[in-house]
Amino acid sequence: MARVVAFVPDLLFGSNVVGSLRASGHQVRLVDSLEDVSLGDVNVLVIDLTDDAPVRIAAAQEAVARGGGQLRTLAFFSHVDADVRDAARAAGFDLVVPRSRMARAAGELVDQL
Repeated sequence: MARVVAFVPDLLFGSNVVGSLRASGHQVRLVDSLEDVSLGDVNVLVIDLTDDAPVRIAAAQEAVARGGGQLRTLAFFSHVDADVRDAARAAGFDLVVPRSRMARAAGELVDQL
């Protein structure tokens, strides 16, 4: 079981992600902002890159740095934005997947981390 913080501003999709992760046995907290995240004993950060990707990538990198580098990262993007995928990979995210895959397999993806 992982302890997950999820930054998914789309409330409907965020609810689906949280539900899927909880059904897989993970503890999940949905947050409104990465700046206010208290990482504490969190293992995984899930972040939506479908909007404002450069800003969100930078905020996630800061969160990982605050977490002492032990935080695993899972990002998802719109399948038509290969540049966002490439930027997230270059930024060091542990796993970067299309939004459709996140919708289908959120629990499995966190398990991989």
